[in-house]
Amino acid sequence: MQHLQHQPRSGASAAPRRRCEGTAMGAITLDLRPGLGIGPFTLGMPLHEAIAQLELQRNIYDDIYAKYCDEEPLSMDIVISFPDHGFHIRFDPWSQRLRLIEVYDVKRLQMRYAMSLIGGPSTLATFVAVYTLFGPTFPGTYDKDRGTYTLFYPGLSFAFPIPSQYAYCCQNAEVSTELPLEFPDGTTPVACRVCIYDGSSDSKVGVGSLLDQAIVPPLPAGSLYMEEVHAKLGEELWFTVGGQHIPFGASPQDIWTELGPPCGIYQKQVDQMVIHSASDPRPRTTLCGDYFYNYFSRGLDILFDGQTHRIKKFVLHTNFPGHSDFDSYMKCNFVIYDSDVEGTIQIGKMTKNCITSSTKWEQIKEILGDSGPAAIQTQGSMNSPFGSTFVYGYPNVAFEIMKNGHIATVTLFRS
Repeated sequence: MQHLQHQPRSGASAAPRRRCEGTAMGAITLDLRPGLGIGPFTLGMPLHEAIAQLELQRNIYDDIYAKYCDEEPLSMDIVISFPDHGFHIRFDPWSQRLRLIEVYDVKRLQMRYAMSLIGGPSTLATFVAVYTLFGPTFPGTYDKDRGTYTLFYPGLSFAFPIPSQYAYCCQNAEVSTELPLEFPDGTTPVACRVCIYDGSSDSKVGVGSLLDQAIVPPLPAGSLYMEEVHAKLGEELWFTVGGQHIPFGASPQDIWTELGPPCGIYQKQVDQMVIHSASDPRPRTTLCGDYFYNYFSRGLDILFDGQTHRIKKFVLHTNFPGHSDFDSYMKCNFVIYDSDVEGTIQIGKMTKNCITSSTKWEQIKEILGDSGPAAIQTQGSMNSPFGSTFVYGYPNVAFEIMKNGHIATVTLFRS
């Protein structure tokens, strides 16, 4: 598990730590939306959008940690944690969309619901307070191993620790028919954890293994996020939702018509790999005439020849954490197959010879064969916290591979 602390962008100085006015102990107040989200975070939002929100509110979210599994990034959630405010947000590792919001220290985060406050250092989230604010619900479940009682509402759950001397109040059955509003001594349980999750399903999400029950909300019809982009080697890209076909040799005007204006235009630096081509007569200048169209929201770069103004390369990004381009692009959900394949592959139906953003290097070698030794590529400066990557070339395609064997980028060209 890797931990990345929130840092200012290159060239910027760290802002002084500030707290929200009118709160105690550094607590903030966020609007609670059961089944939808909390504060600026909405269930289903892409990771890229969540990080953009953090950039806009640095004075509030100034102590942030990103956690992910470095060796197997698809095996565990990408978690952004806010230790000062006692909550974290969990993103599905494949789609990189928000699936669960978990408040693990309710005394640190004040929540607002229906004009009333709950949680934080001044308004304890007691069982009575929760029941009064959110209204009646079905009896919850008691986890005798953890000693917690979880109360469920649509898209929302509260977990309460039950002292061992009062466990008998809840453990008469796995699902108690009584609500532990008060203990025999007159005290009431205080919530230790709050979960906000998609309420469109019947799943009950709580502590422990119940966290895995939270699913990402379905995308709205026609959404371009995680659109399958089919790449036929040496020929074209096919965007399966929008229906655009972008071949090699297309012009900038074609791209504006099909994909709209780019997010950015970047003058290409001289190709550092050209030195390996003895037949290339071009002088080694700092800049060449080629230029990129950057489509960050699609995880895509398009390289145009500076003389002919025709497409010569596509670069597809996976946006895996641990790479220097992480969060610069949204993930491109590509499917790559050889030009020998006749016709098009059905959306969502991959053959064993297809390469996707989840395909690892060992699988690529099984499909395409051995490529020979890799070119080593350093990510940024020598002081970069990211390790080197390895570039393997095949006819019409090159793969940039991270140390964990996952694809960082794919460069498509016509040999």
